[in-house]
Amino acid sequence: MNREDVPAWILSLDKESIEFIRKFIINSGSLKNIAKIYDVSYPTVRAKLDTLIQKIELNSKTEDVEFVNMIKNLVIDERISLETAKLIIDKYKSERDDN
Repeated sequence: MNREDVPAWILSLDKESIEFIRKFIINSGSLKNIAKIYDVSYPTVRAKLDTLIQKIELNSKTEDVEFVNMIKNLVIDERISLETAKLIIDKYKSERDDN
């Protein structure tokens, strides 16, 4: 995988957050295990995870805006019609909402 293929939300995370995600995956998502590894309470780990989720959601929305702007630019450049752009954007947003 090339660097340009890595989603922006991953690139926006600091090393500590990436390491947290790695440990979380290796421990099958067990917050109890993560609490033991970091020697902190379960609520502390839960708060860290909640903060991480918010960071990821925020940066995922940024990707949405970039995609929508790209489609709008295709209309401006007259490479696709406005109707086609609306269909693409609506479909993209509905699929993002389903996930």
